Amino acid sequence: MCYSVIMPRKNTLRTDIDDSFFHIYNRGVARTETFRCDDDFRYFEYLLERQLSSQVTKNKDGREYPNFHGRIEIHSYCLMPNHFHILLRQIKAGAIRDFFKSLTISYSMYFNHKYNRRGPIFESQYKAIYIDKDEYLMHLSRYIHLNPLGFRSWEYSSYNDFLFSPREWITVSFLLDMFRTKKHYIAFVEDYKEKDEQADLLESIFGDT
Repeated sequence: MCYSVIMPRKNTLRTDIDDSFFHIYNRGVARTETFRCDDDFRYFEYLLERQLSSQVTKNKDGREYPNFHGRIEIHSYCLMPNHFHILLRQIKAGAIRDFFKSLTISYSMYFNHKYNRRGPIFESQYKAIYIDKDEYLMHLSRYIHLNPLGFRSWEYSSYNDFLFSPREWITVSFLLDMFRTKKHYIAFVEDYKEKDEQADLLESIFGDT
């Protein structure tokens, strides 16, 4: 099966659109590690789950944590030691801004407290690229899942959600419905013949993150 690449719009931070898909990515200050150990990866994933779960959670004082269920959907993601990629759907305009403000503040407080440091941990404000073609969503999802060298065994991505039963806060049905079966999606992701060419093209757009 042959797939053509549809180029995304480069209107970075155009996040005021209802029912729209975006590629969100960011990396650590001076490319330093933002996830130093398994617990760091897991805490970031915990924050994603807390903010996207259908069940609102509360702190020890009974105050509700920010929740974006029904406003944000994550369709693919990958966390790497010094950067992350997230393919998401914004259901309500403006939700991305509030979602990432809450996420990065919570994670930065955790990280700085744990490692006895101060200041920002990410290089800049996140980058958001608007995706307006279904064909491009397929390629972007593959690019995200292939980010780790050992992507099949990498724990901190959504690839296993596509292979097995997805977690509640990951939406896999939209992308899987673009393929005849789940096996066809897996074959598409693991098509090594196209991997290097695809990575070079996408990195020319997004940079070497």
